Amino acid sequence: MPVGPLPSDRCRFDMPPRSPALLLTTIPLLLILAGFEVAPMLAVLVSSVFRGGSLSLGNYGEIIASSYQRAAFVSSLWLSVLTTVIGLVLALPLARILRRMGGRVQSLVLTYSNIGANFTGFPLAFAFIIMFGLSGTFTLILQRLGLVEDLNIYSTGGLVLVYSYFQVCLGILVLFPAMRALTPEMDEAAAILGVPRWRFWWRVGLPVLRPSLISAAILLFANAMGTYATAFALAGGNANLVTIHIGELVSGDVYSDPNLANALAVILVVTLILPIAAQHIWSSRRPRDER
Repeated sequence: MPVGPLPSDRCRFDMPPRSPALLLTTIPLLLILAGFEVAPMLAVLVSSVFRGGSLSLGNYGEIIASSYQRAAFVSSLWLSVLTTVIGLVLALPLARILRRMGGRVQSLVLTYSNIGANFTGFPLAFAFIIMFGLSGTFTLILQRLGLVEDLNIYSTGGLVLVYSYFQVCLGILVLFPAMRALTPEMDEAAAILGVPRWRFWWRVGLPVLRPSLISAAILLFANAMGTYATAFALAGGNANLVTIHIGELVSGDVYSDPNLANALAVILVVTLILPIAAQHIWSSRRPRDER
């Protein structure tokens, strides 16, 4: 009696043969990546190990020995972590509410979030200066209402406010698709069993969304760590951040040291790569049914 194919055989797909002509179409993309991604990174790495015209690790030694440079990394890490937490804490419930909405409101909020996530740099800083500057519209309104006496948008608190704005918008865009994992049946089952909302989120919601939350946290952290134009336009040289130090060392009028700036850039890139690599290793080690 003939035996039919096993279920695993039915699920096996034969990959189409790779055509040489098809592989040739990837050459322009590879050239673009090599010219605009790989080559600049190699140039920065090579320049970072030169000091005084000779090979040396002195730039990295100076960064490690300098309390000023270490404080810049601490400030950048603190600002990035804080705004990442604020972005996730606010974006998570907003994305959940937005998923339950439909039609025009959902489309409008997603469009605004997309604009807000990409509205950074000098335009964003200028907009917040107009609204919350020393003579800003909202500053004057709050002062007349007696709610605040002095609102300094150019301080560290101002940076947290501005960073949180585009972090929340980006967090909504990242977490909104992940909300599909929380089906209406889960809510109905929790309501039938009389499970409180906080317990549902602690036992079900957050564990289900954990991979998406980790990925979103890494993305928001990298977004904040690499921000330069917004911080420079808002605080200038008063902000002790790594990206501003790199800009000052590259185009500074008083003191310029491109090699030291490249060393700072290399350490910054490593700081961003480490959490991405850790998340990738953690994701690859998870059981397949949890992915």
